[in-house]
Amino acid sequence: MNKGKVFIAPGAWFSMIYPADWHEFEGGEESFLFYNPDNWDGNFRISAFRGDKTDYGQITVREELKKSRRAQAVMVGDLPCAYSCEAFTEEGEAYENHQWVTGIGDVAFEVSFATPQGASIRKAQNVIASLQLRYPGVKYHAETIPVRLMEIYQIDEAYDWVQMEIKKQLKKDFRGEVSDIRNMQLIIDNGSLNPRKRDAWIALGITLCVILTNEVDGVEWRTLIDGSREVPVLVNLSDEKVIDPTKLVWSKVKNGEPVNLSETYDHII
Repeated sequence: MNKGKVFIAPGAWFSMIYPADWHEFEGGEESFLFYNPDNWDGNFRISAFRGDKTDYGQITVREELKKSRRAQAVMVGDLPCAYSCEAFTEEGEAYENHQWVTGIGDVAFEVSFATPQGASIRKAQNVIASLQLRYPGVKYHAETIPVRLMEIYQIDEAYDWVQMEIKKQLKKDFRGEVSDIRNMQLIIDNGSLNPRKRDAWIALGITLCVILTNEVDGVEWRTLIDGSREVPVLVNLSDEKVIDPTKLVWSKVKNGEPVNLSETYDHII
């Protein structure tokens, strides 16, 4: 697959490339769900499991072929898979659920692709073929990838916390506008935030960036994967400059420097 988006799983232990027109959605416990919400061509769901044997992935494939009468051995790219397909109907419409079990080293993958009956499964096969493990102890280059659901949740939680604090402390509404930065500064100046309360300071930095996305075109949320750091960042699409909201405010507090949110905002805009 030449064009697509990179997904690196939380914990940075495997990666894959998925179609540019797909987006990540809530997939449930231990699974990741992707599809195109504007022109639906199938739900792609993947789960990964690490075993205690170096060939756990291939053991899982062999066991699937033995226990499932529907499963057949196929190759997807360089990966041996156990593949099966089951037809079903929903609200009078005919669909197919394609399933693959495959593995790399000590990791097994379970993949499903639910499509309209007779639809192509090429996109799902391309994603499976792109699967790669990322190994502990190996130093990988820092990467910014399309923002994952995990980081979207972090952004939303940070914004909700600031909104709640403004409401609680100042009895004022918070709309995510530039004018709200003054009220954010007030909860700093009144001394209610403990300098060691890292998450609160990071929430202020993230919320500054939310305001920036509300006010300025050409910036986009991404996820930064840099060693053990997996954090939301903003990228300026014109020059690919990265703004790390987790450092915007917290780095000043950590170094004992004064925090002026208006100045910080003007600097990143």
